[in-house]
Amino acid sequence: MKLNYKRTILAGLAFMSISAFWGMYDVITPLILRDSFHLSEVITGVVMAMDNVFALFLLPVFGIWSDKTNTRFGKRMPFIVIGTFLAVISMFFMPYADNARNLVLFLISTGAVLLSMSFYRSPAVALMPDITPRALRSKGNAIIMLTGTVGVIYSMIMIKLLVPKAEAPATPNYMALFISMMAFMAVCTIILALTVPEKKWSKEMREQDPNADQVEENKNAGKKLSRDKLTSLIFILLSVFFWYMSYNAVNSAFSRYSTTVLGLEEKDCAVYMLVATIFAVISYLPIGIISSKFGRKKVIMAGVIGLAVSFALCTFPNSGGIVLYILFGLVGISWGAINVNSFPMAVEIASDGDEGRYTGYYYTFSMAAQVLTPILSGVFLQYVSYKSLFPYAVVFAVLAFFTMTQVKHGDVVKNDKKSLLEHLDVDG
Repeated sequence: MKLNYKRTILAGLAFMSISAFWGMYDVITPLILRDSFHLSEVITGVVMAMDNVFALFLLPVFGIWSDKTNTRFGKRMPFIVIGTFLAVISMFFMPYADNARNLVLFLISTGAVLLSMSFYRSPAVALMPDITPRALRSKGNAIIMLTGTVGVIYSMIMIKLLVPKAEAPATPNYMALFISMMAFMAVCTIILALTVPEKKWSKEMREQDPNADQVEENKNAGKKLSRDKLTSLIFILLSVFFWYMSYNAVNSAFSRYSTTVLGLEEKDCAVYMLVATIFAVISYLPIGIISSKFGRKKVIMAGVIGLAVSFALCTFPNSGGIVLYILFGLVGISWGAINVNSFPMAVEIASDGDEGRYTGYYYTFSMAAQVLTPILSGVFLQYVSYKSLFPYAVVFAVLAFFTMTQVKHGDVVKNDKKSLLEHLDVDG
């Protein structure tokens, strides 16, 4: 069997639109909260953590609900179409409330958008497995991740092009940017709905894969881990927590840091995160090759060192420029080294048949970090200094390095010739 790349890319359009929105949301929303509504860094951090709080509790709910849904359009498509429609409508009121300086309306519309995105995120990701034979789903996950990266790149480009310069005390009008995102999400979903016959493709998948609807029995499912494997699992999960605490602090706060410390315009801050994203994507394939030769753990630890060193050096520039571009390129490569290997390493420890449970462990720790770090870093930004951002990130990167030294299992098995696409993690 071979993966149908065309079908997988079309199925990934929903995740592409989701990723594009988050790329814009993480950059622009903190600026609105700070500059338009003058909220403290701590409160801003709390608001920025809400999407991950919603994800922790709502993604499983809507995922299970879609599992039990059966319509003539399929079981995922209704969630995707309805969720996108609600998100697009709610999204309009975010820049409207910003321009009207109506904090209550802004928070209500933001909450409505976050709920709408949670409504269809799990069904959007689950669409690919529904139409892909079991043996090809790892490759399919990689394609979905890459489509998501395209969405992030789109959002960064639109921020650069559509955020106008504003003279203090005025703030930029983000309406054009939000409209471009609304249009992008709508177009992605319309193409998806018109080109993906979910029920037909799901039926064809089952015909290719007779065991698709059967639960595979495995005598090792639910088996307790040995003590040394359990220790490795605990330390890899702690490492996941620490490096997400590091990276996502910068990801969620750099727009505020760049305008305050570096004196950049709002539209320019996104370019640095775009550079990191592009370098991460470019690095995936060579990192996969290197990991197959030298092992996942060594490459992850090199990535963590690169992340710590890059963030430490980012502390010193007082303005934007070529040095900062180079450093963010190194951040992207380092994050790619971690991202390519961390998810497979965690799941490798699982007993056969328990991969889903261990996937849940992985995302619980990564999501928990993404809930906590905007708030905790916000405390340091407000009560210490904006310049505390990168030292904060360095501390957690160093902690991740030391916890990774204690991981003894989950590395690449020699002579394992799996496709490089299988290294990638859809939520990275």
